[in-house]
Amino acid sequence: MKINENYASLKESYLFSEVASRVKNFSKANPQADIIRLGIGDVTLPLCSAVCDAMHEAVSQMGVKETFRGYGPEQGYDFLRSALADYYASKGVSLEQDEIFVSDGAKSDLGNILDLFDTDNSVLVPDPVYPVYVDTNLMAGRRIIYADANEQNGFLPMPDENVKADIIYICSPNNPTGAVYNAQQLKAWVDYANKNGAVLLFDAAYEAFVSGDLPTSVYQIPGARSCAIEFCSFSKTAGFTGTRCGYTVVPKELERGGMKLNKMWLRRQTTKFNGVPYIVQKGAAAVFSPEGQKQIKENIGYYKKNAGVIASALSQCGIWFTGGVNSPYIWLKCPGGLTSWEFFDVLLEKANVEGTPGAGFGRNGEGFFRLTAFGDAQRTKEASQRIKCLCEGLKG
Repeated sequence: MKINENYASLKESYLFSEVASRVKNFSKANPQADIIRLGIGDVTLPLCSAVCDAMHEAVSQMGVKETFRGYGPEQGYDFLRSALADYYASKGVSLEQDEIFVSDGAKSDLGNILDLFDTDNSVLVPDPVYPVYVDTNLMAGRRIIYADANEQNGFLPMPDENVKADIIYICSPNNPTGAVYNAQQLKAWVDYANKNGAVLLFDAAYEAFVSGDLPTSVYQIPGARSCAIEFCSFSKTAGFTGTRCGYTVVPKELERGGMKLNKMWLRRQTTKFNGVPYIVQKGAAAVFSPEGQKQIKENIGYYKKNAGVIASALSQCGIWFTGGVNSPYIWLKCPGGLTSWEFFDVLLEKANVEGTPGAGFGRNGEGFFRLTAFGDAQRTKEASQRIKCLCEGLKG
């Protein structure tokens, strides 16, 4: 038999596995160390009460013959898709329910959407980048082109008319850098995709952290419905990292090669996916209730305050960074000329704080470092003070 040899082109260890391994080894060798984790972007606040109440009710319904639910619609129950359509309408975006597909998270769909595209297509990703974009395409053997994101462009690369690609990944607010595109910048990407017949894969997993006039959906940009697919998740918005629920929007206008991608995605999902559990979808729908919205905004505010604490500490010691305002991520320049992994080791050993080396997100991430604001508030304050003291010493 012949196996998929493209897997041989993947790195031996996934970034976050390597981070976890190093932290585990350090902790084992230093059991007295009080490690504060600002690395992997998992949430720490529990599900809000509106969500839990809805899920409890759904559990009770599943225990009664008259209200029991078996297999549900693969693309999601109408009550959740309707709530999502209303949510988009509140942002000035009109969607039909059958353009919204409920899933077990954005990460899955960002990989699964590739079923719709030939392996001969070229892929444009920013560098640094969320590793899933790269690895899922390497697994299929696609050619990857990197768009340089760096300190000079604020880690927000713009289209290059001399570069042609078929599939384009955009994440805003960005993971790992926390940088956010404005409407004019996104319009340039939409125009580029339409001009070149490309498809824009827009990762909006952190849209709930955006405030002010910045776009929270690519469909707020004219022309996006004919070129863009949007992915979003309840993981960071409502604490569903362990509950698993997300959604993907595929507009009916989006057509390539004479085929409508909405119909293709429906066919793919009904063939390969059995849907998200009823109980989980009831909890997700409660996110959009008045009480649910109030509660999740409080949680997001909690994390954004944490981000402000970290950003303030970095500012006080003159460390360059981006993010931390409309994003739970802070992307900083390693002090003292250290490489990303050197700073990781120093931060862990000297300050007992875990972060994520920027080099793990791509070549342009070397010399940079990601911190997350998803921790406990008091622990985040303590970590920020430790980081400040360490950075001031390294700069000195």
